[in-house]
Amino acid sequence: MRLNLHLGLAACGLAALVAMAQPAWSAAPPAQPKEGPGGIGDRDATITKRGLGKAGAGSFVFYKAGAAPSEGRPVIVLLHAWGAPNPQAYGGWIDHLARTGALVIFPRFQEVNRTRPADASAIAERLLKAALAELGTDAEAKPDLKRVALIGHLAGAPIAANIAADAGEQGLPVPRLVFAIMPGGIASDARSRGVVLHDLSRIASETLVITVIGDRDARAADLAARRLLREASAVATDRKLFLRALSDDHGFPALTATLSSPAAVDPAYDGGAIKLPPEPPRDPKQPAPPFKWTPDMALTGEQTTLVAQINNARADSLDYLAYWKTFDLAATAAFAGSDAGTLKGNPRFGDMERWADGWPVKRLVIETPRAAVAPSATAPASSAPRPKPASGRRP
Repeated sequence: MRLNLHLGLAACGLAALVAMAQPAWSAAPPAQPKEGPGGIGDRDATITKRGLGKAGAGSFVFYKAGAAPSEGRPVIVLLHAWGAPNPQAYGGWIDHLARTGALVIFPRFQEVNRTRPADASAIAERLLKAALAELGTDAEAKPDLKRVALIGHLAGAPIAANIAADAGEQGLPVPRLVFAIMPGGIASDARSRGVVLHDLSRIASETLVITVIGDRDARAADLAARRLLREASAVATDRKLFLRALSDDHGFPALTATLSSPAAVDPAYDGGAIKLPPEPPRDPKQPAPPFKWTPDMALTGEQTTLVAQINNARADSLDYLAYWKTFDLAATAAFAGSDAGTLKGNPRFGDMERWADGWPVKRLVIETPRAAVAPSATAPASSAPRPKPASGRRP
């Protein structure tokens, strides 16, 4: 009898422990909001998908079918990671942006294994300029050039910063927001492999500059993010933010803030299914210049692995709340002329909601970058060699 009693108590204790642990094991992460920042948007809308330019050197554009508002559509330029020029890798985010009324432009600035990173910014600028010119008189697309925001992922982040820096010189609209997420692929100097940064001090002072990294594989992205913020020196610190998304394994599936996590594959946005205009016939009297291959055109093994992760990423709570929602709120603030303090003071900005059992998901870490300290006029010059600028080493 006593043995049975002990066994019964042990079984009850074990059952209690399992009951206590079960919510954490089974708790689902937050779902996408039905509306508002990060939300589903117009669920019933039909999304127009178009190709502009030509195969290998064109842009994809996406927007809700039907006449644009009288003021035009806000323009969101999405600049892809190195080796990921198919918009389906970002289809979930594109779909969200288009359903909320934006004109999304996806410049295909890279032909894989045929484009040099050093040329990518100029290609992206040329494609963007051509797309805006072609869409300028389109009654359905109708870009509002006073509301332009740039999103760059990995190598797309320094390219976004370069576009913002070159906007005046290239005749492009001044972006109100640069949203650089998991930045990387920055060359340490003009002779190194990667995207060479232009003079970011030319980024307009009215631009809002936000960098976002995750806590996994974070060191390179952290250095690159802080470098972009630092070199955008004409932008005051109250118009800059540094965000860090935190992984959280409280429930299932776990949320993991990796370099590839901003991707959100949606086959409905496969670029292969969107027709680009045919190549114009070439004048035989003007033969094409010979193609010259260089080693930096090829993807490294590390890049190939990361591209595979990007092409298999699925949308989750990090997308809805850490990336899409923060971008939506930042774009609204930027288009209204508000500074970053407005965002930092908004409790929704860093909130990641709750797991299904009520436990809060880890909030975003939000930092205002330190202002650059000018060297003292009386301080002696150092004879020590200057360190090379830090950069992200990922694509």
